Amino acid sequence: MKKVKIYVTLRESVLDPQGSAVMGSLHKMGYGEVEDVRIGKYLELVIGDGERDVDALVNELCHRLLANTVIEDYRYEIEEVVSQ
Repeated sequence: MKKVKIYVTLRESVLDPQGSAVMGSLHKMGYGEVEDVRIGKYLELVIGDGERDVDALVNELCHRLLANTVIEDYRYEIEEVVSQ
């Protein structure tokens, strides 16, 4: 069994109005040292042992559903889950 941590973020070339709004609020609250905010998604999947390659499966999931690859980038980490 594997745990997959997926990070989805807007591409650098895409404007992030949500991030801009959060940065503006932080500045109004007195946190002027914050220079940039980018909002993204974090997902955790637990994938059971099977015949499919986990890397290929995660890439397929990201391309088909979890990320809009036109405007978003993704990266992921795979961890082995130790049963107790």
